[in-house]
Amino acid sequence: MSIDWPHFTPWSALMGGLLIGLAAAMLLLSLGRIAGISGIIAGLLLPQRGEWPWRLAFTASLLMSPVLWQWYSPLSPIPLGTSKAVLLIAGLLVGVGTRMGSGCTSGHAVCGLSRLSPRSLAATLTFMAAGFLTAFLLRHLL
Repeated sequence: MSIDWPHFTPWSALMGGLLIGLAAAMLLLSLGRIAGISGIIAGLLLPQRGEWPWRLAFTASLLMSPVLWQWYSPLSPIPLGTSKAVLLIAGLLVGVGTRMGSGCTSGHAVCGLSRLSPRSLAATLTFMAAGFLTAFLLRHLL
């Protein structure tokens, strides 16, 4: 793998990170909720009274972000390298894993670490180690 340096965009990446942090902070300050995507989606699947409007709005804005970005700067096509069925199964497995792990990277790494949560530090280190190990195995041994 190599980095496409001519198309490397540190400023848009920085702005994206700032927007993620701002959204997480706004959700925490306004509703007292953690911006963990797996928990937000799970709350849509098993809605409680008064919970679904903000969860639906948050999810819709996540899905609309790339569409809105297209108005300002075209997105590069992403080569998938696999079938959509494999991606769907992988996505479902990630969803199951995040429920088993009591949260996802957005909840633990973005929100939990900023709150100095030891549980989130352990979860984030586990996510990262598993990702590093998987990438190494797939690229160098398999």
